[in-house]
Amino acid sequence: MAADLPNSVKQLSDSGAFSSLPLQLYASRDPTAPSDVDATLEPQIPTIDLSLLTGATPRERARMVQRLGRACQDWGFFMARTFRVVVNHGVPEGLRQAMLEAAKKFFDLEEEDKEELRGETVLDPIRYGTSFNPKAEVGVRYWRDFLKLAVHPDFHSPAKPLCFSDVLRDYATCTRRVGMELLKGIWESLDLEENDMNKALKLDSCFQVFVANLYPPCPQPELVFGLPPHSDLGLLTLLHQNGVDGLDVEHGGKWVHVKPLPGSFLVNAGDHMQIVTNGRYKSTLHRAMANGKSTRVSVLTVVGPSLDTVVEPVAALVSSERPAMYRGWSYRQFLECHQGNQLKEKAVLELLRCRDHEDVI
Repeated sequence: MAADLPNSVKQLSDSGAFSSLPLQLYASRDPTAPSDVDATLEPQIPTIDLSLLTGATPRERARMVQRLGRACQDWGFFMARTFRVVVNHGVPEGLRQAMLEAAKKFFDLEEEDKEELRGETVLDPIRYGTSFNPKAEVGVRYWRDFLKLAVHPDFHSPAKPLCFSDVLRDYATCTRRVGMELLKGIWESLDLEENDMNKALKLDSCFQVFVANLYPPCPQPELVFGLPPHSDLGLLTLLHQNGVDGLDVEHGGKWVHVKPLPGSFLVNAGDHMQIVTNGRYKSTLHRAMANGKSTRVSVLTVVGPSLDTVVEPVAALVSSERPAMYRGWSYRQFLECHQGNQLKEKAVLELLRCRDHEDVI
């Protein structure tokens, strides 16, 4: 970032010194372009009841598993919430709010405290930064500060603020459990054996990452992205946010503003879900939008295979009619490539596509 500008968008926003953006760094949208949002699609976003995956009759569960499969196939995205109390499943609302508050306290730390956590590589277990990857971004930055933490199989947390580590440990455990329940239902929807998938992807030592995002008020939100259109790596991402909206998902060539149901997680399938299911289930493009009035805070969990797992289409979903669409690559290699370059749609996933079978999807 330019030497005469603050090191984070929070500093830039809080300074009050700019009534307009440093356009040479942040302008990434055309404010004159026609809207690409279809408001009629928002009510169609699938909703999954976690309680019917974990504490229901076999018939109720079968129906919800079928619905989960359709959501992954048609959207690659859904809202997940518990509509009735299920003991030992889900994430308590008090913990969800405590995690958001702890994230906010982290971003409110003095800049010197956060700067110590900037890290050197994309695999550093504790990494604070701004935009996505300023070292690789040419000519543009995004209106976002972040904290990324590896929380499983080894747990890492910053020392400050004091409350952060204890809240994060509980939150990571609960969201990992929810992620595994969703994966169990997804495998079932494809007639795949849970134990076989757990072994193939080494999910007992899954690589789980926690990310906190801060999108402060922007003086010219119509010119910037919080994050541009992209898909996530990993199998599933579970996100929740404070009361400020800003997530859009792509569906059928149009964009949809997402307004979460109370108490819900926003869940999207990652690139490795698309790989392992041989394209039957898809990762979804999404983007983060800026606004000029309120600070948006989101916290998310990414559940992926173990770092040393070579992820490739599962044999049961490969046939002569539907050959393998992606070549295998270790999760570590994918992560280093994804996090070490510019963020652009499904660029890394496309590197792995078997070119002889591009027309199958």
